[in-house]
Amino acid sequence: MLAFAAFAAVLTVTPGLDTMLVLRTSAVAGRRAGLAAVAGIGAGCLIWAAASALGVTAVLAASRLAFEILRIAGVLYLIWLGLRILWQTRRPAVAEATVTADTPVGGAWPAFRTGLVTNLLNPKIGVFYLSVMPAFLPDGLAPLPGALALGAIHVAEGIVWLGLIVLLVNWARAWLTRPRVKQALDRLCGVAFIGFGVRLALAAPPR
Repeated sequence: MLAFAAFAAVLTVTPGLDTMLVLRTSAVAGRRAGLAAVAGIGAGCLIWAAASALGVTAVLAASRLAFEILRIAGVLYLIWLGLRILWQTRRPAVAEATVTADTPVGGAWPAFRTGLVTNLLNPKIGVFYLSVMPAFLPDGLAPLPGALALGAIHVAEGIVWLGLIVLLVNWARAWLTRPRVKQALDRLCGVAFIGFGVRLALAAPPR
């Protein structure tokens, strides 16, 4: 379990979709929404961990059709998120205004839902859990509680790391929410989401 914790820590701090999602959500919608996105991502990881123990992810690894259906859904969702963000930046940045960390500009539930859905629609996460997690399961431990225990370790590390990002973004939010800075950040995130979608579209199915 300690070996998995070290492995998962490296995976957690590697910049990716989760980091970009939490960064933008925290900058645009505030600390509460950012933490909700973190919770959604964690819930998605726990669901994938349980699915790997129950054999659900084995279907993704064995069935090209199942993998492709979930992959296409994930690709469309990520590209839709990216295009929606870019569409919102089509207006020129207006005069700067001071925005405090307590300014309400979003809700926790949409952030949680986005974090959850982006994880559940990524079949590569499921295949990863299926292929990597069994190697770290302690001997003599039933698959379901063992997978949930390892998943909880991964989620805990993710909460610590992504929670730190939320706090850092919240500290700098008055600057990040200036119209021109926010517009640049949104464009960067929109392009990044589309890029993640294209990357997922090019992902090879398991063999």
